Amino acid sequence: MSYIVEWYRDLMDNKHDPRTQEWFLVSSPGPVLTIIATYLYFCISAGPRYMKDKKPYDLRNTLIIYNFIQVLLSLYLVHEGLMGGWLYEYSFICQPVDYTYKPSSIRMAHAVYLYFMCKLIELLDTVFFVLRKKDRQISFLHLYHHSLMPVCAWIGVKFFAGGHPTLLGVINSFVHVFMYTYYMLAAFGPQMQKYLWWKKHLTTMQIVQFIIVFSHNIQMLFTSCNFPKPLSFLLTINAGLFIYMFGSFYANNYMKSNVRRELKANGAANGTTSVNGHAISKEMDRGKSD
Repeated sequence: MSYIVEWYRDLMDNKHDPRTQEWFLVSSPGPVLTIIATYLYFCISAGPRYMKDKKPYDLRNTLIIYNFIQVLLSLYLVHEGLMGGWLYEYSFICQPVDYTYKPSSIRMAHAVYLYFMCKLIELLDTVFFVLRKKDRQISFLHLYHHSLMPVCAWIGVKFFAGGHPTLLGVINSFVHVFMYTYYMLAAFGPQMQKYLWWKKHLTTMQIVQFIIVFSHNIQMLFTSCNFPKPLSFLLTINAGLFIYMFGSFYANNYMKSNVRRELKANGAANGTTSVNGHAISKEMDRGKSD
């Protein structure tokens, strides 16, 4: 236990990024973990109990404004990530963290911090689901993703505010431009449904982003680069888990649903329906009812 305490103190006191140490919510993991614990408690327990006997809140205008702000923030993060390094200075093979105070490194550090704050703001996605009684959309994948991303972003701000892992933030923000645009349009109401045919492609973009992040970090394990290999390993494992979970979500919600629709259409064309997995002739059903 004493070894763990000493290791933790050394990590917090000596291994942090000196440029970000005094920034809001960065000095200690306590506040972030408290926010996430409160978020999970509200979304899993307190919120559903509060809404049990209440009508869903109409948050249409709130959602439109919220998603529009998220689109703007995501666009800004993509711009800052590219201009802060990935468009000009950074290497896709090996990019150590630059802890100096030169303008481009400080610019990237501020972008990493803003990305961290955005991950906290995005916890409102689930809060809105609870208040609108959209409990079916609060899946394990949703909670895992929204809980883990603020922790990863905090680690980035605290220890690695720049360098190799920031590509994840740039790609993720790029995907969020489209994701929150979709949510904003959907918030306008049913009349927008005909323009939202591309919903499943958002999941495809999520999968592609984590494949890129997986590849970008796993190659670091086999190169000589002044960047912590344990962190690259953890990012690789995390990206692999997200590939699996988003891939399973895609298969269950789009591929299997297409198969079910085709089977239903074929059954209707052949004059059969399916009950408990057994095809029964409609004519036989009529005979039994007679």
